[in-house]
Amino acid sequence: MRSTEQSICILVKKQIKKKEDMKMGNWENNIRKVVPYTPGEQPNQTDMIKLNTNENPYPPAPGVTEVLRNTDTDALRLYPDPAAKDLVHAIAGEYGLQDDQVFVGVGSDDVLAMSFLTFFNSEKPILFPDITYSFYDVWAELFRIPYERPALDEHFHIKKEDYFRENGGIIFPNPNAPTGVSLPLSDIEDIVEHNQDVIVIVDEAYVDFGTQSALPLIEKYENLLVVQTFSKSRSMAGMRIGFALACPKLIKYLNDVKYSFNSYTMNRMSIAAGVAAIKDQEYFLETCGKIIETREWTKKELRKLGFYFEESKANFIFAAHKNCPAEKLFQALRAQHIYVRYFPGGRTGNHLRITIGTRNEMEVFINFVREYLKKENLWKF
Repeated sequence: MRSTEQSICILVKKQIKKKEDMKMGNWENNIRKVVPYTPGEQPNQTDMIKLNTNENPYPPAPGVTEVLRNTDTDALRLYPDPAAKDLVHAIAGEYGLQDDQVFVGVGSDDVLAMSFLTFFNSEKPILFPDITYSFYDVWAELFRIPYERPALDEHFHIKKEDYFRENGGIIFPNPNAPTGVSLPLSDIEDIVEHNQDVIVIVDEAYVDFGTQSALPLIEKYENLLVVQTFSKSRSMAGMRIGFALACPKLIKYLNDVKYSFNSYTMNRMSIAAGVAAIKDQEYFLETCGKIIETREWTKKELRKLGFYFEESKANFIFAAHKNCPAEKLFQALRAQHIYVRYFPGGRTGNHLRITIGTRNEMEVFINFVREYLKKENLWKF
């Protein structure tokens, strides 16, 4: 009898423990699980040539250095201006807009994520290209936004007609990444005109390297949001400044969400440094010109070595070789501390995205690739 009672007691205890274990494990059912975006590798070697994350190879404008050198650190005990009025005013002045047409945030990533949260709230799917920034689908998953990804054509071009259908919003980069291919302004206007009942976002992180901005269209279409960044053309990836340009109504909606989320997105040094960068238009044009010139030289040299690619209007080239597997070349470059970006799998699996560095850096890169192809007998010279 005692043995039977003990057995029953043990069984009851096991069942109770099982229920307790299940209860303890239930908290995971309430977690928002996402597959996170993987940022580009950030090696830190003194002898490296870093051509993998599309940073500007030149320093920020001299005025930025001056601002940071003269920063009043005592002022850091005070909160920054939540409206970042000085920076907003400087950007508005540079682009011929009113202050209420400008929104600023912590890099264009922050501005875009805030835009997803603000503008994409339909049950209909938003649309963006199948080959583009991988964080678009991450944000869509994070915010529970349905989405579809129209395929680029065989030349990695956006087919505007794919966006002439019912949807909950549209976003695409111009030029696109990682392809570097740009869409003519007339095609962008066609897309916006066909979608005036939803918000269309044009992500222009690389626009300053030879692409026409969609900015002129915001006066005509109140459903258009143009997003840019200081990270590429203004050499300030480490400072994290992005901005959106649109009609006052869209900017107000963005600010409403921002103030409901985090009022103080921009720190004091970012605001001051951003103003200094915007003011020095001569330096901005000079460095963009250098990058464009070096990009065109690099294109010619890569073609001589058997590479092929679509016409890039960004500060990078998305290239493949006729005989050399991209992964092999990627590993060989990496062994020499020359870093480029490799996208394994799918239609991009045999391509490398090569950021444009200084002329000297690109000469070192080209010379190494030439010698590697010779050694591996992968191209006739």
